[in-house]
Order: sequence, then C-alpha cells, then structure tokens
Amino acid sequence: MANAIVLDMEELRALTAYAAESAAEVRALYERDRPDDSRPRQAIDTAWAFARGDRRSKALRDAAWAAMRAAQEAEDAAAGYAARAAIASCSAAYLHPLARATQVKHIVGSAAYAARAAELAAGDEPEVGVGHIERAARRAPTAVVDVLRRYPPAPAGGGRAGELIRLLDERLRRAGADATGEPAYLVLRRSAR
Repeated sequence: MANAIVLDMEELRALTAYAAESAAEVRALYERDRPDDSRPRQAIDTAWAFARGDRRSKALRDAAWAAMRAAQEAEDAAAGYAARAAIASCSAAYLHPLARATQVKHIVGSAAYAARAAELAAGDEPEVGVGHIERAARRAPTAVVDVLRRYPPAPAGGGRAGELIRLLDERLRRAGADATGEPAYLVLRRSAR
C-alpha cells in the first residue's frame, strides 16, 4: 500500500492509553451535566482495557458510538467536548496506517477535546485550553511522539478544537524535530523516495 505507515499493537496501546488519560481528566465535566449517564466513562474504561492488553474488538467501536450519542445529547458544551474526548480515546486504537493529515486527530484528538472542554468549563477561556495542551504535551510518552512524527501535520479547519489539535501537534513535533530542526515526517518522506 502506497504511503503506508507501519504501526504495531504496542504503539496503538500507548496511543490509546494517552488518549484515555486525556479523556479521564475531563470526564467529571460530563458527569456533572449528566450524572446518570455512564457512556463516556464506559468508553474510557474500554479504551483503558485495550491499552492494558485486551483485544481490539467491537467493544471499542460500540463504546465510541455510545459516547458519540452522549456527546450529541449533552446540553452543556463543555460536557459535549468531554464526551468527544471519550470517543477519541476509543478511536485511538483504530489509527489508520495511512500517511494522511486527518489521522493526527486519532493521536491527539482526545487531549485537544479535553482542552476544549476545560476552557469552556472555565467560561471559554483560551488560556485554560492552552495550559491543558501544554500539560498534555509534557506527559506525552515517546511512543506517541514517535508515531505522530510518521504522519503529516494536522489539517486546517475544525474550529477551536481544530486549533487545539494543531497546537498540540506542533508542540509535540517541535519536541521531536531532528538535529536539523526539520520535522521528521519530511525527513522520512524524502528518504522513502
């Protein structure tokens, strides 16, 4: 397959653990809005189970779909983004091995949606979201940065959540630039020719 990226199961587990941790940070925002709805919590728990060794199965997809319905039903915008972070925690396990910018959302989407939820909960304060992104960048394991560097940068668009995705993407790539300061995906693309 042209432009295929090699991913192994341990890398997918590391990505999913990072995404689940990100979603768990804002889960309470959803539960405060809808205390009787456990769908986002179940999505995060299912993502953790995969990250800790369970098989990648239909349970991840089912949990993501349930969390998506929860996000759509949320009346509070912060709660909706907290549920989106839970969706993204499951979808991290299904990162496609295609060199497409849209795949970056599977890597950093959960942290970006969590940042958006946090800033909305603080009265739509951008500084809160940026602070959340900085913390997410600092706690990103090497495996997450290594996988991210195989993909092109995040695409334009997506409103404020898209801005946060690009901010985290750029922050992680800066931390992982090669000795020339060039992003690794450009170096890898040239060497593949």
